[in-house]
Amino acid sequence: MKGTRIMKQKMGTNNNPILWVTIIMLSTCLCAPITNAKYIKYKDPRQALNTRISDLMGRMTLEEKIGQMTQIERSVASTKVMNKYFIGSVLSGGGSVPAKKASPETWIKMVNQFQSGSLSTRLGIPMIYGIDAVHGHNNVYKATIFPHNVGLGATRDPQLVKRIGAATALEVRATGIPYVFAPCIAVCRDPRWGRCYESYSEDPKIVQEMTQIIPGLQGDLPHNAKGVPFVGGQSKVAACAKHYVGDGGTTKGINENNTVIDYHGLLSIHMPGYYNAIINGVSTIMVSYSSWNGLKMHANYNLITGFLKNKLKFRGFVISDWQGIDRITSPAHANYSYSVHAGIHAGIDMIMVPYNYTEFIDELTLQVKKNLIPMTRIDDAVRRILRVKFQMGLFEHPLADTSLIHQLGSQEHRELAREAVRKSLVLLKNGKSPYKPMLPLSKKAPKILVAGSHADNLGYQCGGWTIEWQGLSGNDLTQGTTILTAIKKTVDPKTNVVYKANPNQKYIKSNKFSYAIVVVGEPSYAETQGDSLNLTIASPGYNTIKNVCGSVKCVVVVVSGRPVVIEPYVSKMDALVAAWLPGTEGQGVADVLFGDYGFTGKLSRTWFKSVDQLPMNVGDRHYDPLFPFGFGLTTKPTKGY
Repeated sequence: MKGTRIMKQKMGTNNNPILWVTIIMLSTCLCAPITNAKYIKYKDPRQALNTRISDLMGRMTLEEKIGQMTQIERSVASTKVMNKYFIGSVLSGGGSVPAKKASPETWIKMVNQFQSGSLSTRLGIPMIYGIDAVHGHNNVYKATIFPHNVGLGATRDPQLVKRIGAATALEVRATGIPYVFAPCIAVCRDPRWGRCYESYSEDPKIVQEMTQIIPGLQGDLPHNAKGVPFVGGQSKVAACAKHYVGDGGTTKGINENNTVIDYHGLLSIHMPGYYNAIINGVSTIMVSYSSWNGLKMHANYNLITGFLKNKLKFRGFVISDWQGIDRITSPAHANYSYSVHAGIHAGIDMIMVPYNYTEFIDELTLQVKKNLIPMTRIDDAVRRILRVKFQMGLFEHPLADTSLIHQLGSQEHRELAREAVRKSLVLLKNGKSPYKPMLPLSKKAPKILVAGSHADNLGYQCGGWTIEWQGLSGNDLTQGTTILTAIKKTVDPKTNVVYKANPNQKYIKSNKFSYAIVVVGEPSYAETQGDSLNLTIASPGYNTIKNVCGSVKCVVVVVSGRPVVIEPYVSKMDALVAAWLPGTEGQGVADVLFGDYGFTGKLSRTWFKSVDQLPMNVGDRHYDPLFPFGFGLTTKPTKGY
């Protein structure tokens, strides 16, 4: 402890508890006499990356290697578990947090505690902590929640998406986490899929362009390092392109279902985003739950090892989805031995277990000892995992500090999210006659009606994957601005803004409203719970549209993760706006409705007339949409109107 006393004297009165935990944890190695220190090549950052990897692997036992291939959920992790089983990675599942409304300091303390268990092992290999950050740091209270990908696709702005990636990286690092399960580069070909809002577009070219989020998250690749996994410093995070491959093409959009398409179709529609992700240096790739022509992707050797690793030369690590290998056999876990063998043989390097880690470790160990899985396959997996950990600087900087906590939910990031909202809005109708546009709205109208279930609901604005896995309803889930609040902030102080969720016609006609803004849409959902064969908005949304738009001039704002049934009601509306899932910064909606900024968004998805037309995508032979792919009316800013 002599070294600790010396450090205290040098640090003065600094009482940061996380800093002192870090100091105490490192004091033993820092204070050891240099004469007794044994030079260890893999710990020397001056050595070449491959030299460090080979040196470390040469020291590892089978047990330590299989530990590196194991990722467990934070709820079952501890310093003891990390130490005993040499666990390579920990994750937060959707909504899994150290405490409700946990502060950045609480997150950092938890991550560092798990890391201390890893650092106390014989070889001191740091673990990597991963979390879903699919539209900002979405599990974390007070984080900036950006529009979901379906809205970002409508911006047609790859540089905006790159800036969002950089902001997200800072907010994730603010909580001590270095790895995100993003971006989703699925090409959603059927909006009935419950994850369609996680897809930038039905068009693979737009998805390719939006992979610019990867250098935003990870940092720009050095000029001589194209295609190499790369994370550029402690303000960046390792990214994960998902879900490989074809997850957006399943029959009828059923989640985790079968994608029926020939090899050429798979490569031309669903694969291009992965080409760009690899060129941009993505560190990891997550395998899809779905199947391709009947074969589970988690068991597809030809596409994971043959194509991704051997042909595309992907050098990062391949990770399973949540309990992904369990789903190889049906029902899940029915033949676990086969599932482990099939998944590892296919080329998956890190397995997201997430709870029954001892069963996985025991089974994989047994299969290696029985020569059912060769050591070359284990070594390939571990080499890839270590490459990412070394490259991102985890060995030099394994412990998080509080230097970035001010980045969480910063005003700069909220302004960026507000910009993204403005650019993502798509104007589908503006006036019952092209000569009499309704938008932009007057800020000085005497009396405005705001109606609809989604006008004052921050949870619905954000959608799924926000604080909780399935998302939430209401305004207390996190900090942000609802569309109603934004409208009140934007109009003239003398304007009377009246909110009534579902007014009847008698009420509307008895009040002299200048116009109405109706905000309706889908409830929050994620994954399979969002699969829908009818694609309707939440009740009483259609009734609200009929009552309001039948009584006063109205603009309808649809808050949804995809196109929804709207065709029977469009004639009743004076204006129609697709707002997608805008996130916490509802002010961006008001910015454009009232003309401070113009509408510029273009549909990244085809808007159908009827669900009977689905699947329907741009380029199809019988293409008869309500609003075609790429459609979007524009307006000019009219400040002060």
